Amino acid sequence: MQQQKLARGLKNRHVQLIAIGGAIGTGLFLGAGKSIHLAGPSILFAYLITGVICFLIMRSLGELLLSNLNYHSFVDFVKDYLGNMAAFITGWTYWFCWISIAMADLTAVGLYTQYWFPEIPQWMPGLIALVVLLIMNLATVKLFGEMEFWFALIKVIAILALIFVGIFMIIKGFSTNAGASSFANIWSHGGMFPNGINGFLLSFQMVVFAFVGIELVGLTAGETADPERVIPKAINNIPIRVLLFYVGALIVIMSIYPWNAIIPTESPFVQVFAAIGIATAAGIVNFVVLTSAASACNSAIFSTSRMLYSLGKEKNAPESMTKLTQRKVPANALFFSTVVILIAVVLNYVMPEGVFTLITSVSTVCFLYIWGITVICHLKYRKTRPDLARASKFKMPLFPFANYLILAFLAFILVVLALAEDTRVALFITPVWFIMLVVIYKLRKAKVEQVKAVEN
Repeated sequence: MQQQKLARGLKNRHVQLIAIGGAIGTGLFLGAGKSIHLAGPSILFAYLITGVICFLIMRSLGELLLSNLNYHSFVDFVKDYLGNMAAFITGWTYWFCWISIAMADLTAVGLYTQYWFPEIPQWMPGLIALVVLLIMNLATVKLFGEMEFWFALIKVIAILALIFVGIFMIIKGFSTNAGASSFANIWSHGGMFPNGINGFLLSFQMVVFAFVGIELVGLTAGETADPERVIPKAINNIPIRVLLFYVGALIVIMSIYPWNAIIPTESPFVQVFAAIGIATAAGIVNFVVLTSAASACNSAIFSTSRMLYSLGKEKNAPESMTKLTQRKVPANALFFSTVVILIAVVLNYVMPEGVFTLITSVSTVCFLYIWGITVICHLKYRKTRPDLARASKFKMPLFPFANYLILAFLAFILVVLALAEDTRVALFITPVWFIMLVVIYKLRKAKVEQVKAVEN
């Protein structure tokens, strides 16, 4: 059978905006209030530190993907450097990561839609969004890129608007109910660490969750028209995005409203826009977070289908998952992922939301595993393939110190997750997922060997 290949239909602008979209999560729009309340102004350092680590992770991922243009995802290089069992576990774990994100985001789509239409049942908008996104993903990979481009653009415009409006308010010394706007508000209310080192450390869980999905740009390598030019450009722009979108937005927010005047349960974006008299501020931010949730679900449908395609190619998923349509889209993989995501719509109909806190916490732990395995593969690649490393035009900086620094940071985040009561549960449940995958892999392997023995 002739090997079918994915289409290279993503242009430079698609990949650049997918990279920005991956770096800006709903965590910034909705979760920033909680993290500011927790850490105070020191949240800026948490974002800077995590941003640097994520940039180094992406550099290791970029070097690995560009060392062999036949790599389409993590599964391909994990198999090469760590073996088939590691590839099986990594592929299905990444698939689960994005499935859980899609489930949580479909729930969010329902909740955000109820802001305008409270009479609509929560499960219905999620179902409609899922069907529309599936149809768009089935069309062409270019259409996925186009959707993601516009979704990300809405987020970017919202943040830039906040920064420009905020800077104008600070220059004019605009007065809010919390006093005059000034950069001095950042350090004048208890210093940079008003809640001590404890609040600063606890904020990392929310900060890391905000960066989840940043590695999606790596998954687009197999469908990018010119990966050797586009991927390095998208990865190298990550520090600028972190500084502008996260650090810039939070500096402006905390200059207008001192950290202790920000309501943790509200979006700080709503507070700033409402302060300048925009009556529909909450509606505007609601629209932005609605598109942000739809964007994350769109990314989930794309990434899970590509992961199943990779798993199928390596015989770690049914071979039917590698079947492509005439438009070079893995339709069976898309349908399978969508049916699993559909469980979220059913759960929204019959169960309370507590399940989703658990799923997303487990998903965060699984993402830490994915980032860690990428860095370990990079170490192995440099050690075992010095010929490829020498030829690389996109080397990871500070090797091998950066690799060990990333692994130490990921271990530190696991400790932070253990400190908070609502995330601690995930640390007990996640090992069950990995044990289950090991058992399934061993059973499948034994079955294959049994079949081979019978045939011989």
